[in-house]
Amino acid sequence: MTAPILSVRDLRVSFPSEAGRVDAVRGISFDLEAGRTLSIVGESGSGKSVTSLAIMGLLTENAKVEGSIVFDGQELIGKTDAQLSMIRGNGLSMVFQDPLTSLTPVFTIGDQLVEALTVHKSMGKKEAQARAIELLRLVGIPNPERRLKAFPHEFSGGMRQRVVIAIAMANNPKLIIADEPTTALDVTIQAQILDLLGTAQRETGAAVILITHDMGVVAKTADDVLVMYAGRAVEQAPVRELFHHTRMPYSIGLLGAMPRVDAAEKVPLIPIHGNPPLLIDLPDACPFADRCPIAIDACRASEPELLPVPTSTSSEHRAACIRSHEIDDGGMLGGLPVYPVPPIPESALTRTPREERPIALEVTNLTKTFPLLKGAFVKRRVGSVHAVKGVTFDVRKGETMAIVGESGSGKSTTLLQIMDFVPQENGDIRIGGKSVSDVKRGAEERHLRRDIQIVFQDPMGALDPRMTVADIIAEPLHAIGVKGDEADNRVDELMDLVGLDPAHSDRFPGAFSGGQRQRIGIARALATNPKIIVLDEPVSALDVSIQAGVINLLDELKVKLGISYLFVAHDLAVVRHIADRVAVMYLGAFVEEGDVDSVFDDPQHPYTQALLSAIPVPDPDIERARERIVLSGDLPSPTEEVRGCSFVSRCPLYPTLAPEQQARCEGEVPALTGASSTHMNACHFR
Repeated sequence: MTAPILSVRDLRVSFPSEAGRVDAVRGISFDLEAGRTLSIVGESGSGKSVTSLAIMGLLTENAKVEGSIVFDGQELIGKTDAQLSMIRGNGLSMVFQDPLTSLTPVFTIGDQLVEALTVHKSMGKKEAQARAIELLRLVGIPNPERRLKAFPHEFSGGMRQRVVIAIAMANNPKLIIADEPTTALDVTIQAQILDLLGTAQRETGAAVILITHDMGVVAKTADDVLVMYAGRAVEQAPVRELFHHTRMPYSIGLLGAMPRVDAAEKVPLIPIHGNPPLLIDLPDACPFADRCPIAIDACRASEPELLPVPTSTSSEHRAACIRSHEIDDGGMLGGLPVYPVPPIPESALTRTPREERPIALEVTNLTKTFPLLKGAFVKRRVGSVHAVKGVTFDVRKGETMAIVGESGSGKSTTLLQIMDFVPQENGDIRIGGKSVSDVKRGAEERHLRRDIQIVFQDPMGALDPRMTVADIIAEPLHAIGVKGDEADNRVDELMDLVGLDPAHSDRFPGAFSGGQRQRIGIARALATNPKIIVLDEPVSALDVSIQAGVINLLDELKVKLGISYLFVAHDLAVVRHIADRVAVMYLGAFVEEGDVDSVFDDPQHPYTQALLSAIPVPDPDIERARERIVLSGDLPSPTEEVRGCSFVSRCPLYPTLAPEQQARCEGEVPALTGASSTHMNACHFR
């Protein structure tokens, strides 16, 4: 047995606050060997990032750190910042969640790479520049000699994260810590970044700590998994053991709350009800007891220790649950699931064929072009940005239509054109059969706006922090003339409908959790009894456990009220779960559209195939056996006039075609063809 490169023992981190001492990390212990990957998972506030910052020595001065962190034979706790600076970037390196804030905006990429090299090694500038070019080439940056002189803002999000990984691996560190390195990225870019982390690990032989909330990413990359809750480890095991022999109810909940891109069966997700406890003066009891569906009185007698699971197949499997030995491999206890499966909502509408339902929203040949201007004082048009190009679709009553695609594909612009009631020169937008071109500004427009509402991505940014929840939900009611007791009663009805206590309507948004705030946003959208609700990434900012409850709520409301949804998301696993139809958008146009099961089970366009292959599946056996299609490069510029297929420069099918077929791809724009009611795609050779 080789000595671990990192050994953490009884790590405790606390911070002072006005309410008392916050015990952010409460006794974490683990070992990590060279070349292995440890994934740390858990909800926001569980202590994952604080643990990583304590290892790096990057916590604020008021943090109290106790215990032991031994890295490469050296005790890190107690070292000065100057001493730690000799280790950071050399032996230890870190990849943060937001690559833009990780890079200094006033220095070029080359300057920052050269600095990372020369600070820790006696290396001349010329040699450092040569190594910087080599690193950029290794992480897949095209034209590295030229891009070395570029500034961070000239790179896309995925390219910036590649640069951060290049800096992290510059000095061949022994440990790389990656804190949510793919959270803000598109799925195709996420696949590239995860492959790059694997490359960095192979090139340097480093151990990796990967902090993430995505259990699919864990299944793909991890060797060992540490599940954290309320500042402590509640389950620890090798990756296959944790996924197939889960023993802690919290871990079972995290896995059950995740939608799966490979699951065709429509079953409700399993939310973990309640919120994590405040880490101030915690009682001597299981911190998960109030949220646990199988908690008993003994769970509140004392906090359980992290102990080996006697019924496990691995000696390294530990769980902090006094009932772990009663849970079997299927997440069952006494023949019943640990988490009761919510009922599947049904109504007469769900059994009505699509073609017999009325159309809630109809979009025909939607187009949006922005002028590209140049000049400091006198602006002149030098080109056009073709954001949306001839998009056509309809959404039926009680149906969810999802639009998916990478950032910059035109999804949000499509939503905004619909929400702004923008008349189309050669097309139309019809809401409930009413054309927006025929609507006059004023009372007629306000009346039509009752039929379409929107829920935004960030629930906190969408709610006025100075207004009570009652005022927020009542605002659209007041706008349409509902006053007094009628509005108050409607607010109480809406809060009850979305699973909130009407007695809390006098509270401000800051008093609610992220999931509750999103429920407030949904209640506000429902206030005017709309026919259709536009959902712009409504669950991407939420923890997976909270996300499941919001998704289930949307499903229930759709069935109960007959509402239609126009849903935009980058998480195709969420789309597979919630949508009835899906359209895949690339560079302003639909390249594939159809029933969600038809598109997901038989993707025809090469772009759709790449998107679906990039979504990780939360099962290590399935995930590691999948064939992944990694797209090279980023989206082409929407300012370019493309004569043929806009996907040619990235298409994995194109290089395999005969010259005459390639000529057709380059010169002829493919049209959406196929059965319009079930499945269409825009590829000449699919």
